[in-house]
Order: sequence, then C-alpha cells, then structure tokens
Amino acid sequence: MGGMSSTPDALAFLPLGFPWPTQDPFLFCVHHDDRYPAGNGRFGPAASLAGRQIGSDFSYRDGWSLYHGQQVPGFPAHPHRGFETVTLVRTGRIDHADSAGAAARYGDGDVQWLTAGRGIQHSEMFPLLRTDAPNPLDLFQIWLNLPARSKFAAPHFTMFWAEQIPRRVATDAQGRRTELLCVAGAPADLAAPPSPPPDSWASAPDADVAIWTLKLDAGARLTLPAARGGATTKRRLYFFLGDGLRVMDQPVPGHCALDVAAERPAEIVNTGTTPAELLMLQGRPIAEPVAQHGPFVMNTPAEIRQAFMDYQRTGFGGWPWGDAAPVHGEDAARFARHPDGRIERPE
Repeated sequence: MGGMSSTPDALAFLPLGFPWPTQDPFLFCVHHDDRYPAGNGRFGPAASLAGRQIGSDFSYRDGWSLYHGQQVPGFPAHPHRGFETVTLVRTGRIDHADSAGAAARYGDGDVQWLTAGRGIQHSEMFPLLRTDAPNPLDLFQIWLNLPARSKFAAPHFTMFWAEQIPRRVATDAQGRRTELLCVAGAPADLAAPPSPPPDSWASAPDADVAIWTLKLDAGARLTLPAARGGATTKRRLYFFLGDGLRVMDQPVPGHCALDVAAERPAEIVNTGTTPAELLMLQGRPIAEPVAQHGPFVMNTPAEIRQAFMDYQRTGFGGWPWGDAAPVHGEDAARFARHPDGRIERPE
C-alpha cells in the first residue's frame, strides 16, 4: 500500500493487519473492536458458541471473538517479562487480575499501564455485564519495550482513570470539532497526564514517548506540533476510522499506518464525509537488540531461555486466584485494588 517519495515530508504507508505494525520503542499494537451481544447472566455471550475454536477464537464471527476465553471473552492468566502493556479502553469493561494480587475493573476511557519487568502473570477478561442490551468493547493494547537496564525492574500496576487523562477539544468557525486525547507525552498547550511507571521508557527525560488519540469531524483539520526530540523521535499514525484523510498535503490511501517526520508540525485534514479517528505512537528508539518469544521480550536468546526457566520454576509469583479467568462480579463500577490492598476508585 503506497510507498515513499524523495521529498522531505514524504509519508510511508503500511497496511493495517492484526496486529498493527510498530517500530522501536513499541513492540505491538492491536485494536480490539468487538460488538458483543447481550450477556447470558454468567458474563459470557447469550449466543451459540458452535463453530468457534474455543480457547483460541480470533474468528470475529458475528462481529466478535472469544479470544482465549472459554465462556467469557478475553485472555486468561498468561505471563510477561521485559516490557510494558498499555491498555486504552474506549468502550466497555475489562477485568484485570495478576500474580501480585492486584485487581481492577476499568473501561470507558480508562487506561491501565502495567510494567511486567522481571515477570508477572495477568488475566484480561471482558465480562458481558448487560443482559438487556449489547456489550460493545473497543480497546487498544500497546506493548512498549523496556531498555536493558529495566528488564528486571519490579512489576508495577497503575491506572489512569478517564477523568485524569487530558484532552483538547476545539471547534472551528464552521462548527467542525477536533479532539486530541493524551495518554502520554502532552503537547505544550495541554495539561500533563498521570506519570508513567517509574521504570518505563516513557519516564526517561529524553525518550519523547507520546500516545495520543485524535478525532476529526468531516472537513476538520488539526496540526500536530513538532516532537520535542526532533528528528531522533519516530512518529507513527494509525488511521483506522473514516473515509478520507490528508496528512502533510498528501492523500492517505485508506486505513493504514503512516510515518511522519516528528521534527516538523504535521497538518491532518479529514477530507471524508464521516468522522476520522487516529492513534499516534511516538518515541525515541531504545536502539537495543530485541529477542522475543511470545510473551517474553529480552535482549538476547539466552535471556529468553532464562525467562522460560524462571517462569517454570517460580510462576512469576504464582497465581493467587481461584481460576485462570477471574471476573469481578456484577457491579459495573470501576475500581482498582493494589497489591498492598489499597482500593482506588475514579473521582
């Protein structure tokens, strides 16, 4: 899809697959957009599961998947080491549980930022709480690498509640609206979001990590400011919703990932007839070797082998829950319970 030209502001276009293509310091990005039906009262879908590959259902049949869930959609207990997960839930609810004893129910604009560090197990289940209406779920999960110095950091669980995440909404003279939501790396005219975990690459002063979502009404335009890190920063946009877009005076050929020069402002124009939405991932590369095998991301193959041995020996702290896919009851209220027992709720 597309290509590159010789001009300084030329865009490189990449097709959106599953997962989306990423670049250092990001490892992985996936957009889950599931139109789940009404629930069955046991947090699963009130629909037949016949024909699905139970335990590994990525079919998107009827507009949704069970993923690795058996009855409740989601991802039962699995390990990670050597990186971070950033989970941004646009619509719906996720139930989190981990081997350190933390738990959370979050969604509708909330973000969970989890540093796996030296190792953690967690589950991410998608309980269908409503039995009288559909249960749509729309989320991004992003994996951000850790530098070698932080691969064995202590695991760290944190919540960014929707009420804490800054956004800038602007309306032009024609009533066309734009919205920029900032999970990390706020532009100068926007309040800072909550701080990333202490060992995150995003906490390094010169890492220039930014995670934004953008929404533009038909005909609206928005200018991304230049990145603080200039040309050493890599910036990638993901155009995933809408029917027309122009970036830096170049038409975008449908839904795709596109790389833009971070050292200059970039004007985005919605040339379509419906709202356009984009995700932006930005950061200075860590520029270290990456050895990855499934849920482990280290610097060398030897470290990957050690990760498997450590997990087999320790279970990264074991699993303190009664089953591999905990669901946190019928109350839809958002909360987080930290490993020390502290309960946190959005203001």
